[in-house]
Amino acid sequence: MHRDVLRALPLMLLAMSLIPAGDTAGKLLGEAGVAPAFTAWSRFALGAVMILPFVLHLTRPAIFADWRVWLRGLLLAGGIVSILTALGTEPIANVFGAFFLGPILAYVLSAWLLNEGFSRARMVLLGIGFLGVLLVVRPGFGMTPGLGFAVMAGVFYGGFLTASRWLSDIAHPGALLLSQLVVGALVLAPFGLTAWPELEPRILALTLGSALGSMLGNLCLILALRMAPASGLAPFVYTQLIAATVLGWAVFDALPDALTLTGLAVLVVSGLATLALRARR
Repeated sequence: MHRDVLRALPLMLLAMSLIPAGDTAGKLLGEAGVAPAFTAWSRFALGAVMILPFVLHLTRPAIFADWRVWLRGLLLAGGIVSILTALGTEPIANVFGAFFLGPILAYVLSAWLLNEGFSRARMVLLGIGFLGVLLVVRPGFGMTPGLGFAVMAGVFYGGFLTASRWLSDIAHPGALLLSQLVVGALVLAPFGLTAWPELEPRILALTLGSALGSMLGNLCLILALRMAPASGLAPFVYTQLIAATVLGWAVFDALPDALTLTGLAVLVVSGLATLALRARR
């Protein structure tokens, strides 16, 4: 494994644990009756406030004049609202399994729209990963509306990842992170503010935890990507599935059924096989 990847790996694994932790807090908020629109809006708004002092000097106002920045932010906002809606009725591990349609879609879109490299072997492995998603979602065989929202979140996220690659060279990574948080907060404000809950201590703590987990997870991801190439770190995105399964068991006492576990295992194995394929090149 490349030395840079080894250096970045702790940050990458931390990011892949913090993001599901933030969504776990979001699921707890949903169970407490808080609307997904408020949870999503507060995640963007609080994340922007928390990171602003660190990246403001890196951010030029002109970045918000680029329509592509708004498209990227809209895609992420749609994905966050969809995944929080899915978590309202589905176990967290199942939601993340369906959500992982996103990286698969991002590879196809990047090859098609951005003329990135195309590998038949990689497509085969992505196809195997897609079979894992199908085992989790089971379209036509007990698929629920919640899993439908998780698939929708994956589609939004695939578009977001593609847009992120498209815009990767227009600004500092910290500025791009701030831009997506600001756009999401502005777009979701009319929906989130009208769904404002009573901020009792537990709701307030979970709201802060949801925003903090998401923001710190994405910050760790950006820092990891500055230390090592995205191609080397991409397969470790699948460790989110392990974190989501552990959190689902620890917090909600919910374990996926055998078929879902098989699908999650297929996704992880396909991700690791992709890493092995890259290591040979």
